[in-house]
Amino acid sequence: MQKGMRLNDGHAVYLGLLAKKDGARRGYLSKRSADNAKWHPKWFALLQNMLFYFENDSSSRPAGLYLLEGCLCDRAPSPKPKDPLEKQHYFTVNFNHENQKTLELRTEDAKDCDEWVAAISHASYRTLATEHEALMQKYLHLLQIVETEKTVAKQLRQQIEDGEIETERLKSEIAALLKDNERIQSNQTSAPNDDDSDIKKIKKVQSFLRGWLCRRKWKTIIQDYIRSPHADSMRKRNQVVFSMLEAEAEYVQQLHILVNNFLRPLRMAASSKRPPITHDDVSSIFLNSETIMFLHQIFYQGLKARISSWPTLVLADLFDILLPMLNIYQEFVRNHQYSLQILAHCKQNRDFDKLLKHYEAKPDCEERTLETFLTYPMFQIPRYILTLHELLAHTPHEHVERNSLDYAKSKLEELSRIMHDEVSDTENIRKNLAIERMIAEGCEILLDTSQTFVRQGGAPGRGRAARLPRGHTQGSPRIEELGRHSQHPERGSGTKPLPPSPVMLRLFLC
Repeated sequence: MQKGMRLNDGHAVYLGLLAKKDGARRGYLSKRSADNAKWHPKWFALLQNMLFYFENDSSSRPAGLYLLEGCLCDRAPSPKPKDPLEKQHYFTVNFNHENQKTLELRTEDAKDCDEWVAAISHASYRTLATEHEALMQKYLHLLQIVETEKTVAKQLRQQIEDGEIETERLKSEIAALLKDNERIQSNQTSAPNDDDSDIKKIKKVQSFLRGWLCRRKWKTIIQDYIRSPHADSMRKRNQVVFSMLEAEAEYVQQLHILVNNFLRPLRMAASSKRPPITHDDVSSIFLNSETIMFLHQIFYQGLKARISSWPTLVLADLFDILLPMLNIYQEFVRNHQYSLQILAHCKQNRDFDKLLKHYEAKPDCEERTLETFLTYPMFQIPRYILTLHELLAHTPHEHVERNSLDYAKSKLEELSRIMHDEVSDTENIRKNLAIERMIAEGCEILLDTSQTFVRQGGAPGRGRAARLPRGHTQGSPRIEELGRHSQHPERGSGTKPLPPSPVMLRLFLC
């Protein structure tokens, strides 16, 4: 007995529901049964080259699936010639091999039948590939034409420049000939008198004076514009843009270090025989980090291209590209607290902690921790808002980019308000991790993400009562528990209780 082919039924059901919702063609068709005896109405949905059918339009699971790749669809005559004309709207789907029976279908009217036949006939990847190849040929042909036109235009431009050079040469020759002619005529006339020489001197002095007055007037105009509010505003605007370029370059470098010094090496470590961290934990800690790096590399290249066309600076379209991708930042902020919790949990593994310190000791990190690099994207949106505030402050109201920059600022402020509500818990965990690194022997209780950072520094008074935060008494069970952890931070079974660390005695936690 031939074994049946296994199919990922779950994905097929998902595609069926997708076809039911967004299929290219949907509706009721009558399907002929296997014994060619009866016609049964089914609800069909066409998605790409897959034809699903359901028992009715309210069914939550497809009853069957036909793969249409390589099939032929055409109108068919009625199997019963005696049927009235309004019921003779049949068409078949032939699969071109003997192992598959021809699918026979029927519609209620001729228009619906023709539309189904056309839709199924074009539901083929081969057809789309052929059309794509034809379009690519047209595109290459148009590119050839454009390159030819550019070459011709360059030749014509060169001819025009040569013509202008030749015209200037002819003008200079004509001027020289005219001067020679005047000299010959002057030699033929009588000797010049004193009046003519005085007039020439006067004209020469007048010419010098006119030139001096023009240069003075032009210099005054330039100095007035340099001291004008508009010029000062444009200088400040350009300074904001150049500062933005430097900050963006630094941010891209930080993201590059985060991805190449931490994310990718930890992925490789997770694939080793004895992984210190799992792939799920790596994905949770670095959620969207690589995507954010690629996004800002594109943004930085676009910004650098705009700077290269200075003094014509058009920035609004760059923010139009950036705004639809801001949901990536929202996901990063929403996940930030969880990523630090996962990182704190993973650091309890000695192998992972040793590997992480090795990565952080690289020269590129400049003694910055992984938590610091994970926090950099949290401050990027507020930095953009401040930059747009400064740009708008130095952008005239009639400027062509004013409305676009104002819209980008409003969208960023809206996202910043949402992110601000989600960042306080993340900041608490980051401070606790930073304090844990200050303790020589470590402190596992600080890796407990339920701890809340209150303050760090010297105690306000002496004695046990003076070291308690406001609102807590000596009998508070939470403080007593933390006191035990502070005085006996045990790293494993069989070790001696350690004396309280000086840094631990200056911590107040609740």
